[in-house]
Amino acid sequence: MQLIKCTKKLQKEMGLKKGDLSESCSSFSFLGSWHANLIYIDRRKCILFVNDKTLFNFLAPDVRKAEITDLGKLFLSYLTCVLASENIEDSVIDKVLSEYRDLAFSGTSNKSVLGSMNDLAFHYKHLILDSGSIHSADVPDIIHKLNHMPMGAIEYKYAIDALKVLYGIKT
Repeated sequence: MQLIKCTKKLQKEMGLKKGDLSESCSSFSFLGSWHANLIYIDRRKCILFVNDKTLFNFLAPDVRKAEITDLGKLFLSYLTCVLASENIEDSVIDKVLSEYRDLAFSGTSNKSVLGSMNDLAFHYKHLILDSGSIHSADVPDIIHKLNHMPMGAIEYKYAIDALKVLYGIKT
């Protein structure tokens, strides 16, 4: 089982109570657990997902309550699209997705990842508003750009390169 570690704000929006949260640790996988946060851009709800190991990230913009309550499905669909947009081979995408067949939710646990999430949220807000709106055709390019930005928490490597190293993909 893999975990998506949700901020309190996201837990509240999902309607999760303390008893709904998993206390167990993630089982082994290359990427491991993710952190997720509810942010607002242009008064629209968006979910920011950040991988704990690599800081690989993506944004699900303008999400509705029904999509938030089915966060696992939302996560998998966006993860698939973002990996494909990074030209990751289908066989690797299938391997990544197979690790997330069984998802659970827990509270946040890593202050370093939360700090990186706050930095990424700032960049997403700025870049999206600069592009016009949350519905801009530039959003996929912004996600790409932020995964190709050096991140201090991973020794100034790019998140996409850290992900590729885990799966033995040449960078």
